[in-house]
Amino acid sequence: MIMEDAFDVDIADFTPPPARHFDPVDHGRRRGRAATANPSGRFEPISRERFDDGWHLEEDLPAFATEVQVEKVKSIITRNTSPDVPFERSINPYRGCEHGCIYCFARPTHGFMGLSAGLDFETRLFAKPDAPRQLARELSKPGYHAKTIAIGTNTDPYQPVEKEWRIMRQVLEVLADANHPVSITTKSALILRDIDILSQMAEKHLVKVSMSVTTLDRKLSRSMEPRAATPPRRLETIRALAGAGIPVGISVAPIIPVLTDHELERILDSGAAAGATEASYILLRLPLEVAPLFKDWLLENHPDRYRHVMSLIRSMRGGKDYDAEFGKRMKGSGPYAWQIARRFEMAVKRLKLTRRSTALREDLFTPPDGGGAQLNLF
Repeated sequence: MIMEDAFDVDIADFTPPPARHFDPVDHGRRRGRAATANPSGRFEPISRERFDDGWHLEEDLPAFATEVQVEKVKSIITRNTSPDVPFERSINPYRGCEHGCIYCFARPTHGFMGLSAGLDFETRLFAKPDAPRQLARELSKPGYHAKTIAIGTNTDPYQPVEKEWRIMRQVLEVLADANHPVSITTKSALILRDIDILSQMAEKHLVKVSMSVTTLDRKLSRSMEPRAATPPRRLETIRALAGAGIPVGISVAPIIPVLTDHELERILDSGAAAGATEASYILLRLPLEVAPLFKDWLLENHPDRYRHVMSLIRSMRGGKDYDAEFGKRMKGSGPYAWQIARRFEMAVKRLKLTRRSTALREDLFTPPDGGGAQLNLF
């Protein structure tokens, strides 16, 4: 056999990577952020592009600091009918996320605020301090029936600004008082602050937690999810939650071809060893503005892997950067996606992890006393 015949060589793999998608913001200004640029929102009538006019004033521009604005809400429980997610109701205490994960599928939501899915999403946040009171009002409405509310499905409720705003803790207090079931997804160790409430809810089978772990490589994690807890800290958090009797699972999300796919079994092993009893995974999703932002990050940080990564992504998305079709958007399709699914199934079986979501009690629900919606007559 001729050696060359043993390999399927594509000359494109050896060609230089394509040009950057955006004119990147200076490194100093975006220190500690994942996005490399701040392109105009997709709904904006004009698009801005930086250029050197010879005045050299770039050095005078300040670094991107986190700003938080108050967002007034008329309702706080969001309902969905997607067949791809195991919940019907969710709450988002914040809009935007300081964790800054470059792969975050929620980035395009900043476009509805006239802001960029890039650096704006990580630095210009919106907090909903009325969320606890509004939640109490909605739970107290006549005819309300309790179903598990998911928190952390869009942006992380335990992102760094929660230390100051404490909205998530107040939301938990309302849910705990009403004996309302809740599932929480996070990649933050800050959840341990609320272990007192969570452990009490766990005794009544009213809460479960999923810890998202993308990689065990601290350097890679720092680059693509710069303000999230380190991988070892997330595993420590799983151990602490499990030790407090709180059902906790590990979510390998997202799995990124070439960069993190080889870690799938190691992540599940580590999660199981720390006390996780459930497991799930999601393949990388690149909807709307996320695709060019991710590709630009990839070109800056891993230019040698760019073509390989994008080739595998497109192989499971029908030749596109993303396919939003129900039934495919979370798990993908094609040989690569099939292989990931089989590896996950084998690892879960070996580790005796369950893929079924823990059922929480909904029969203990007691409506609040109105949450301030109406004054008592007597």
